[in-house]
Amino acid sequence: MKLGFNSAILNECTFEEVVDFAAKNGFSCIELCAWPKGKALRKYAGVTHIDVDDLNVDYIKNYIKAKGIEISAIAYYPNPLDENLEKSDYYAAHIKKCIEAAYKLNVNMVTTFIGRNQKKTVEENLTSILAVWKPIVTFAEELGVKIAIENCPMLFTSDEWPGGQNLMTTPAVFRRVFELIPNKNFGLNFDPSHFVWQQMDYIKPLYEFKERIFHIHFKDIKVNKDRLNEVGIMATPLEYISPKLPGLGDVNWGQYVSALTDIQYRGYAVIEVEDKAFEDSLNFKKKSLRLSKNYLSQFFA
Repeated sequence: MKLGFNSAILNECTFEEVVDFAAKNGFSCIELCAWPKGKALRKYAGVTHIDVDDLNVDYIKNYIKAKGIEISAIAYYPNPLDENLEKSDYYAAHIKKCIEAAYKLNVNMVTTFIGRNQKKTVEENLTSILAVWKPIVTFAEELGVKIAIENCPMLFTSDEWPGGQNLMTTPAVFRRVFELIPNKNFGLNFDPSHFVWQQMDYIKPLYEFKERIFHIHFKDIKVNKDRLNEVGIMATPLEYISPKLPGLGDVNWGQYVSALTDIQYRGYAVIEVEDKAFEDSLNFKKKSLRLSKNYLSQFFA
């Protein structure tokens, strides 16, 4: 595995500063954010370290090569199944731009969400997937680019309720979606923390879906049991959970990495920082990445 980080946490930094930080601190790769330039839609969104609308391919390739860093994926996490068709079309079009950028940069990986109409049931959303996603996946397949869908429910704030804004959240849904879109370049960006607060087994799916796991997130989560006892599982999750750095939450990282070695996962493993305790300044954000790397180094040569 190659250890890196998602660049969203360094939103104040330029592309060059992000790459320089990765190189200086011994990281192997970066999941580089490629949101359209403009106002962020939500926290950790709207970060643009690669501008796919104005892509300087040679400069990017030469810069990362000179620093000894790889790009694990081009990252863009919108809601392509938004009930607003204009928004849905826009998001899908930008995903295709990210796919083209990944192809031109020889990255060949895009990480994203499959999306969801939060006002519709799972079954109703499944009927929408083919129309939106089959053309995207086929386009990526023709270019030799893999698409890795993160398993985050996007169900954290009141405006994302009742259904959340990402359908790919459980093994049951994984199976249904892969039946609808069986293309071998369509898979998962697996984050164990989202299964923890859903009270689900985050180890077993690694074995079942090992051929579909293209990219890995290292993010921890802490469930406040006292608070959960007060508000219950039907409350918005952030009322009883806190995203944490790896090793500071409830994920058993030894078991998780052990399973990854069992399935012989050899891909990118990327730290995703969303820990509020490390958001006060850029220095704290950088420290969070160093601390996470120090903790996870026990699993890397």
